[in-house]
Amino acid sequence: MKRRVYALIAGILLAVLTGPAFATDDSAAAQQPVDKPAEGLLPGEQKLGRNQINDGDCLNCHGEKGFAVPLGKDGTPPYRHLDIETDALKASVHGHYGCLDCHADIEQLPHQDDLKTVDCISCHIQQGEGSAPERTAWLSGDDIDIVIQTRQYTHSVHAQQKDAQDNARCSDCHTAHYVYRSDDPRSTVYKLNSPETCGECHQKELNEYQQSIHGASLKTPWKGDSATCTDCHSAHQIAEKDALATHRVITEQCGSCHDKQVRSYKATTHGQLAWLGDKDVAQCKDCHSPHNTHKTDNFAALVSEKNILKTCRNCHEDAGPEFTNFRAHADMGDFERNPGMWWLGRVMIAIIILTLIFFYSHSMLWFWRELKSRPYETVVVDGKRFRVRMKRVKHNSGKHVRRFSWQWRANHWALALSVMVLTLTGMVVMFPETGWATTLIKLFGGPGDFGYVHRTAAVVFLIAVFGHAGVVLLRLSKDKDFDWFGHDSLLPRKKDWADMKGQFGWFFGKGDAPRFDRWAYWEKFDYWAVYWGALVIGLSGLILWFSPFFSRFLPGWAFNLATLAHGLEAFLAVMTLFVVHFFNNHFRPSKFPLDTVMFVGSWDLEEFKEDRPEEYQRLKASGELEKRLVAPPSKRANTVSYVLGFTLLGIGLILLILVTIGFFQQGLV
Repeated sequence: MKRRVYALIAGILLAVLTGPAFATDDSAAAQQPVDKPAEGLLPGEQKLGRNQINDGDCLNCHGEKGFAVPLGKDGTPPYRHLDIETDALKASVHGHYGCLDCHADIEQLPHQDDLKTVDCISCHIQQGEGSAPERTAWLSGDDIDIVIQTRQYTHSVHAQQKDAQDNARCSDCHTAHYVYRSDDPRSTVYKLNSPETCGECHQKELNEYQQSIHGASLKTPWKGDSATCTDCHSAHQIAEKDALATHRVITEQCGSCHDKQVRSYKATTHGQLAWLGDKDVAQCKDCHSPHNTHKTDNFAALVSEKNILKTCRNCHEDAGPEFTNFRAHADMGDFERNPGMWWLGRVMIAIIILTLIFFYSHSMLWFWRELKSRPYETVVVDGKRFRVRMKRVKHNSGKHVRRFSWQWRANHWALALSVMVLTLTGMVVMFPETGWATTLIKLFGGPGDFGYVHRTAAVVFLIAVFGHAGVVLLRLSKDKDFDWFGHDSLLPRKKDWADMKGQFGWFFGKGDAPRFDRWAYWEKFDYWAVYWGALVIGLSGLILWFSPFFSRFLPGWAFNLATLAHGLEAFLAVMTLFVVHFFNNHFRPSKFPLDTVMFVGSWDLEEFKEDRPEEYQRLKASGELEKRLVAPPSKRANTVSYVLGFTLLGIGLILLILVTIGFFQQGLV
């Protein structure tokens, strides 16, 4: 402003000194060219090129308090203030930058009226980019954070529509010139200042927030810290309010203050399905109100004793009064609040630990003993003799013994396929935060489709299990002479205990391997484990599937128990089926890499004699052996069996790896 005043005075003096009153030759003076001021300049004022401009030149105008331009017609109000507080600017994080570092389109002074919007994004991102490979070595932590936050902002709802009038630009939150660190009380995005900053656009939400427990705490700081806008919504990862990303960010942000509650919420069906994108299950906001949050003992709270049944009925329309005992934040470790879950969790985890320790040890000892029991053979290589363990003997006697009918094999296929589908779809829900789970959900189009597939597989599984039981019981009811504890029975008997002790003795070199009859003790375990799993998983699954019906009369905590039992029993099934069962039937040295008996239905006679010596001697003595002899499977049947068998084994091992990853990332509860 001073410069313009000085220029105006100089122009007047120059005009007076060169005017007609001082001209000695009027005609000569008239013929002299007159220098007209350039557009936008006062008389005598000179244009400054970009290389001539410094911050002082800019502050000659913008440094004057009250400097503004009218926005109305013909210079009428309102005014757009363009003055800068120099000291505040220099104290900001951008204080070491020059004006033209940000206003890069200014080529001269005076500058044009329609300057481009300052490009904060490109500048911030370039802080982490460069051609030199060692550039990142000298980047500070703040530089890296700025790059990360800027990239997050570019994917947020505030930046998605670049031309939208109501979008939040960087300057809307941080101001244009007075940008301070977020932990500086002078910053507009400082924790205690953020509600007012966000409220400039979100006035309704601000009004609700100010009446909530979070907002009220700001007025009473002596009561402790409280959540503000950025604590729940993050600073730059703002997505559409109904977007999955929004739910995930807010849920995790809630955990920064309510860690125990968020962890327990994620362990419930609500938390698991909501994390995967199911919009029909309760999220934090559905029970606690997104901005008007109150303490649970406040009658205004959605989960207060006065309102909780109404809140539950927003989703569970048929819920009875007892349903309100459902624990939305069920914590298995809290005995006083959840005694039922505490006991059930510890019993089932004890079963898991003991079962896995016993059978994993059993498998490892068996593997070690079978390898050690193989005789040596001499191999000559380049004239040198080596003693090595003999490979597995492949039996090819030309005769086969029928072991499983086609009905048994069809039932096994139904079980195998349904269990693998149940594992895939169920473990996605149990471990929703793993990368593989979220990827699979996207491929299948969301948790809704996954749910249909899971329940369809469950129906097939239950029909295969209990349908088989029904057929067996029907046949046995007609056989009056059937010995329920004989050699053909799958019920446990004394010989099984003796065989197991003999097997462990053989493991440690304390005797010969036991002579097994038709069913070995580990096969009986596999058989009855399926029924145990079907009972626990099936019953709990039905309660969860038909929750609208059961919620009419079951207490709410029953659904917590069903969820816990369903997940833990499914985990045990996966860790035994795809490890112990696979080893017993396919991976032990005498069967490796695949036993095709369940595909072709028969064993080679010599293999049968070796694997079931007791049954072989009994059938031979009774003359039944000849009746069970069948032709060996064709080459084509063997090829198909190997293809299908290796496919199932491969899928099972992949599922085992995924579940193991989920276990180590999230745990069981």
